[in-house]
Amino acid sequence: MLNALTIDVEDYFQVNAFARTVRMEDWDRYPLRVDRNIGRVLELLARYHIRATFFILGWVAQRLPELVKDIQRNGHEIACHGHAHQLVYRIGPQRFREDIHRAKALLEDLGGVKVNGYRAPSYSITRQSLWALDILVEEGFGYDSSIFPVVHDTYGIPDANRFPHTIETEAGLLREFPLTTLPLKIGWKQVRLPIAGGGYLRLLPVETIRKGIDAVNNNELQPAVLYFHPWEIDPAQPRIKAGIISTFRHYLNLKRTEGKLIHLFERLRFAPMGQVLEGGLPHERPGC
Repeated sequence: MLNALTIDVEDYFQVNAFARTVRMEDWDRYPLRVDRNIGRVLELLARYHIRATFFILGWVAQRLPELVKDIQRNGHEIACHGHAHQLVYRIGPQRFREDIHRAKALLEDLGGVKVNGYRAPSYSITRQSLWALDILVEEGFGYDSSIFPVVHDTYGIPDANRFPHTIETEAGLLREFPLTTLPLKIGWKQVRLPIAGGGYLRLLPVETIRKGIDAVNNNELQPAVLYFHPWEIDPAQPRIKAGIISTFRHYLNLKRTEGKLIHLFERLRFAPMGQVLEGGLPHERPGC
């Protein structure tokens, strides 16, 4: 089964873990590394003949327009990660609309194709910000991949549908491709193990991720999504002083990420998210 491979294109200093330490007004003072890291990602994907979806931050596209064109030339899907990497539930409807409108227009101008997909910074479409789904439809997006069906201190809708499905908003229909979780029973309690990538890929054994995706594909007959950031294959990136939790989340196992990705690339089938959604999905049913 085809799974969706996605890359959230942002630089190391733009992550939410450093939001209290690095102000957006100071981003231009930090050396960019996203261009060289994306170059490495494109080389890896070409080696394994994989195409992916790149959710690109407008701020990055504005400063590195050739990067967007390189991604496009290599046959990958261009999608939107907003412009300024701000949490959706904190900026509110009007600023959210302005943010995604600006980023979408820029990416479409650079890539020359319609941008159909969106992913919120730090998966920040939660119960507090479900209004964002209507705005996405109104701004011309066809699908979203922002809802993480887990418990987390920054994001998550723990009981959300685990599988790709269609949401009926007041503005129209929107496809949702949630971040992949695996249901586990611990004692009498049912929990959801995040196996979609990112920090979970760096934290968990890669075999746990692979077997989890295999279970979703073969037992539940559903596609999974895998995501990572360009900075996660860059262990030489500058160190930013932050709190203990933020430092742990950001720098954990950076040296192992690329090897884990190669392991998955060699054993699973991947395609851009738009292609997975368009290719016909199993019968939609409630997640568990």
